[in-house]
Amino acid sequence: MSACGLVIAAGVPAVADDNGLAGSIHDLRREGRKLCQVDHWHYGSGVGSTKKAALADAVGSWQSFTALEYGTDWARFQKANSRNVSCSNTGGGGVSCSIEGRPCR
Repeated sequence: MSACGLVIAAGVPAVADDNGLAGSIHDLRREGRKLCQVDHWHYGSGVGSTKKAALADAVGSWQSFTALEYGTDWARFQKANSRNVSCSNTGGGGVSCSIEGRPCR
């Protein structure tokens, strides 16, 4: 997924914030150098003409919703733990990707 690193970073605003909601409604724990939500997952999906495009769309979906809910500090799929990515070809020649992960900051 290193090819997605630029896409991931570009999909989140440069100004970081944490609205405090994550710690007030979810259990948090340190996992290495990150603070992660223990049992809460976020999901994203995307489509595109290539796997790279579909994955970028899915990551954008995951990051947008996570930023809306908790602030941009939590909204980097690259930092999420327990990540899972699944992509498949669609019948029309495109690609569909689904992703999931526990938000971390």
